Amino acid sequence: MAPSGNKIIIIAAPSGAGKTSIVKYLLKQMPEQLAFSISCTTRSPRAGETDGVEYYFTSVEDFEKKISKSELAEWEMVYFGKYYGTPVSELERIWEMGKTPLLDIDVKGGLNVRKRFPDRSLALFIQPPSLEELSRRLHARGTETPESLDARINKATYEMSYKGEFDHIILNADLDQACAETEQLVRNFLQA
Repeated sequence: MAPSGNKIIIIAAPSGAGKTSIVKYLLKQMPEQLAFSISCTTRSPRAGETDGVEYYFTSVEDFEKKISKSELAEWEMVYFGKYYGTPVSELERIWEMGKTPLLDIDVKGGLNVRKRFPDRSLALFIQPPSLEELSRRLHARGTETPESLDARINKATYEMSYKGEFDHIILNADLDQACAETEQLVRNFLQA
């Protein structure tokens, strides 16, 4: 697939923990070293999302074809009927640019990438200060129904049980501090 020197940065967290904010910070601070790995998903775009920018939006049928053709480095049905995955072509595109793919990914997907590239990946778990704070953040987004909010909180509880399988856990009680801590870990990994 790729030369053994190519690395991957995995940022995973329960929904609402702040991983996307941290990923945006890293891309702004390290544009020469990192590039955003665009995942594909079967969920509908949210307001302001563009196909090929935040995600590659695809049908369930097309996603399942990608699975059968081994075109995904990892994939998960994160929520019922909603697939997410990392296209192998995305990793290769970024490596060909001479950069490191930065994955903003769900917890199970992050662990699957780590298992596939154990010696070349840095897996970071972004932990919210509490489930209460996570619920407050998700509610503040205004994108959730009461049912979807409950599903995300239940999933977050489950995902938190996997944090010990990551290389580092970053507590996101203060976003600036979490960003700085994450940046230092990424820089150290890329220089190793």
